[in-house]
Amino acid sequence: MTENTPGKPTLWDRVSDALEAIRPHLQNDGGDVELVNVDDNGVVQVRFQGACRVCPAASITLSQGVQRSIQERVPEVTEVVLV
Repeated sequence: MTENTPGKPTLWDRVSDALEAIRPHLQNDGGDVELVNVDDNGVVQVRFQGACRVCPAASITLSQGVQRSIQERVPEVTEVVLV
C-alpha cells in the first residue's frame, strides 16, 4: 500500500470513498462490494457479496459500475479485479 502523508488521504482511503458512491446501487439489488487490497501499482482487488456474488451480470457490474466509478474518482487506479 502507498505511504501515508499526514493530512493527505491514502490511495486506500480514496478508493474506499469511491466505493461508497456505488455501494447504495449494489445494496438496492441485494449485493455489496468489499475492498480487499490496493497495491502500489494502482491495482484494486474487490470481492462481491450477497446477490452480486452469483449475479450473471457481475462482470458488467465490475467493469461498467465499480471500475468506472473508482477510476473517475481515483485516476491512479489502473485496474480493478474481482477476487
